[in-house]
Amino acid sequence: MRTFMFTMIYKRLFTAIFSLLIVGVLVFFVTESLPGDFCTSYLGQNATGTRLEQCRIDNNLNSPLIKRFAYWSENIVNGDLGTSLKRQKPVSDILIPRLENTLILGGIAASIGIPIAILLGCIAGLRVNKKSDHFISIASLFTMTVPEFVTATLLTLVFSIWLPWFPAVTLIGENASFSELLPNLVLPAITLSMVMVAHILRMVRSCMITVMNSSYIKMSRLKGIPYWHMVFYHALPNALLPAINIIALTIAWLLGGVVIIEQVFNYPGIGSLMISAIYDRDLPVVQGIAIVLAIIYILVNLCADLLTCILNPKLRTQQGY
Repeated sequence: MRTFMFTMIYKRLFTAIFSLLIVGVLVFFVTESLPGDFCTSYLGQNATGTRLEQCRIDNNLNSPLIKRFAYWSENIVNGDLGTSLKRQKPVSDILIPRLENTLILGGIAASIGIPIAILLGCIAGLRVNKKSDHFISIASLFTMTVPEFVTATLLTLVFSIWLPWFPAVTLIGENASFSELLPNLVLPAITLSMVMVAHILRMVRSCMITVMNSSYIKMSRLKGIPYWHMVFYHALPNALLPAINIIALTIAWLLGGVVIIEQVFNYPGIGSLMISAIYDRDLPVVQGIAIVLAIIYILVNLCADLLTCILNPKLRTQQGY
């Protein structure tokens, strides 16, 4: 078991590092290919002459692209995300408070969405082709097809205008305390969790149907094992194993999906920071956010792969451990 774990960790870490290298190259060159630069954004599109040239010299924008990539890569390896061109502050100092707010929002959405998705998926899977199954399936399809910004707009209309229970937009700063953020978290968290629930519950439903029709569950019924004991101790753990990767992918998607939701609700997270940085052509901030999101995405999937291998003895047997 220990040899299996170390081998899996080494393989996954190698894949993760290689993926991160590819992402880093793509992030830098794609962002650098955006039209315009910080100086044309700061001074205006019609800026020319000495002032524009001096701005580019001051911000090291006139160096060859390969030289800038080498300098940026060296800093990233050393844990330095660079300096914001607009704010003239280290990117990490700007990023950390925003990232904390986004992780709070994502954590609340996940803690709401994942248990509800598992519960609804189990109900639909256990009552396949019944009214409850049809209702849950139709509701999940509807939720998946409606764009997040439409859901956010409808929630704002109902719970901020018709029923003024929660603020429509966030008016506090990025360094606000959790108690100050809490009223502003409700509508964004519900919006994100609705899409998460729809994707996960369909996978759990499918897996539950497969498990309930398997031979060992039928054998458990013949042996007279109580129904709910069989569901919770035999069917559910096996149904959740294939769903672990979907849950991980959904959580990783969640961090990317907050870009739109944070913009709609003016939430002071990493998504709204990325939008403003792209508008200002503040490329060090954009690149720093992209790298951080890529690292989180890779780590979440790495944990999901390892957890699946640990919990599923078939994979250990197939690998010869």
